[in-house]
Amino acid sequence: MMMFLVLKERLKSFYGKYATPVNGVIKFIYSFVAMALLNGNIGYQTELTGPVAMAVVALFSAFLPYGTIGCLLGAVMLAHIYAVSMETALITAVILIILILLYYGFQPGDSFWLVLTPMAFLLKIPFAVPLLAGLSGSLLTVIPVGSGVVIAFIISYVKQNAGLLTNDTSVDITQKFVQIIRNLLLNPEMMLMVMVCAVGILCVYLLHNMSLDYAWEIAIVTGTIAQLAAVFVGDFLFHVSMPVLQLLIGALFSMAVALLYHFFVFTVDYTRTEYVQYEDDDYVYYVKAVPKVAVTRTDVKVQRINNPVRGRHDRGTENYKERR
Repeated sequence: MMMFLVLKERLKSFYGKYATPVNGVIKFIYSFVAMALLNGNIGYQTELTGPVAMAVVALFSAFLPYGTIGCLLGAVMLAHIYAVSMETALITAVILIILILLYYGFQPGDSFWLVLTPMAFLLKIPFAVPLLAGLSGSLLTVIPVGSGVVIAFIISYVKQNAGLLTNDTSVDITQKFVQIIRNLLLNPEMMLMVMVCAVGILCVYLLHNMSLDYAWEIAIVTGTIAQLAAVFVGDFLFHVSMPVLQLLIGALFSMAVALLYHFFVFTVDYTRTEYVQYEDDDYVYYVKAVPKVAVTRTDVKVQRINNPVRGRHDRGTENYKERR
């Protein structure tokens, strides 16, 4: 445990010294992984699937704010979808514009959730995002996370129906638009997952802000259980079948990710909790103070001093043995 605490302090010190280049590297990795996931699932625009194109987009994104990176990745997604179906790309573009206007109208900032949420769904750890959003954001984080869920299901729909979307030229254009809109927006599984993410964010946000010992750990475990319960309730009420084993494995991994985030962001020692009471002319204040865990590693230098007298004696003994 001490080794990880020392590592945490060293990482914080390193980030404090080199925040700007570290942020650039994080954005590069963030964009490169997002591009790789897009290309691995709907990589139909072959010009964007090569390593050079991925590296160029990621390198360019390293100098952009997260909101602009989200728009750039949205354009890449539209290019892939357009290679399959122009109608689907048009409907997706309208949906993205509505989501962006909704997001920036109610919750400007934290735009990385719009990309992180589909990434988590594609990596089969969808429960991680509500846990992290509830720990680090506000209740309004439901808006970008819910928008990210919609984007994730659009990607999944195009991946599963690429052949049908490409070969249905005989279908009437109006009927085709209606069918695509129905499949994209009236998907019961998508609506269930939006509800699950909202439940998870609500539970985690409310619990981790309470004055409880181990409030963050309780919030993480309770949020995970609440999301699983919401999935099973939705399965029972709306007859939405989901792979149970995959959900359980994803929930455990998501909980581990949230606990790791908690360790590096909010590690406190509840055994040293203090309660303070003081007052002024108008109020009496009751304060609960919990110290954060901070460990600094002392660099110990050991200097070895050779004994010159003993060294001469050892050399004399060696010379005597050689003469004999």
